[in-house]
Amino acid sequence: VTGGFVLGMILALAGAVLLMGDSLAFRPDHLAGDGLGVVTALFYAAYLLSVGRLRGRFSTVTILAWGALSTSLVLFPFAWMFGDGFLPATPAGWLPLIGLALVAHVGGQGLIAYAMAHLPSSFSAVALLFQPLVAAGLAWALFDEAVSALQFLGAFVILTGIAQARRASRATQRRENPPNG
Repeated sequence: VTGGFVLGMILALAGAVLLMGDSLAFRPDHLAGDGLGVVTALFYAAYLLSVGRLRGRFSTVTILAWGALSTSLVLFPFAWMFGDGFLPATPAGWLPLIGLALVAHVGGQGLIAYAMAHLPSSFSAVALLFQPLVAAGLAWALFDEAVSALQFLGAFVILTGIAQARRASRATQRRENPPNG
């Protein structure tokens, strides 16, 4: 990890902080949700580390299939114990569930697993900061959520940080793997 990469990572993280804006306020009534967010982040980090290690030995499809199966087996008892209605009541109720499976799991997690075989892990971690930018853009486009000037600045800083991290990663790759000739 070079200084240029660290600069890109810091910029991307700072942009994410700017993008989140008012959501970063400390409020005692939000501690439970904030705590769950931290736990979620830890599980997501463990998931990404696992996928990064497994990707060297297994295909994207294999990782997605085993990930879905193992997660389903672990979470099924909790969903059953705490859920009101576990399965959709109508055939039309299955459509959102299928949509989520295809878009979030196959699309989103599949692309992440695929990319981890082709990009350095350090850059992949920084590039994933693109996710809050996309979420904010979709909230604005689909739900007419207001986006402040500070949030637009945050989006720009995220993109600048990712670009800087990518340049630094490519420079490191060129130094480590010079062309033959």
